[in-house]
Amino acid sequence: MNWILVNDRPIYIQLTEQITQYIVAGIFKPGTRMACVRDLAADAGVNPNTMQRAMAELERNGLVKTHRTTGRMITEDMEMLNNIRNELAGARVAEFLDGMKTIGFSPKEAAALLTQRAEAMEDKKEGQTA
Repeated sequence: MNWILVNDRPIYIQLTEQITQYIVAGIFKPGTRMACVRDLAADAGVNPNTMQRAMAELERNGLVKTHRTTGRMITEDMEMLNNIRNELAGARVAEFLDGMKTIGFSPKEAAALLTQRAEAMEDKKEGQTA
């Protein structure tokens, strides 16, 4: 995993956010067993207690569940995962629009620019695979 941790917020919160993103993006598959806390902590370069705190938060949010015999499993509740995914996307869109507003773009202008850039990326991608 590519963990990005900064010192402006508690590390366990950043871990919780990143693992949530990995789950809703399908990098960590619904219904699968998660790696143990020590392995995840070593991979992220954090103290196992910090990773344990992040995992407890994920469990509290219902994204993972601990089973005594099989360890932590990722939820299979696709409705929950889709809702979280949409919430995360909405927050990113709002952040994007706020940023565009600060440089003088209306939401409509920002959407047009985004569409234009997305189409250019698709065209470039298609050109590379042809």
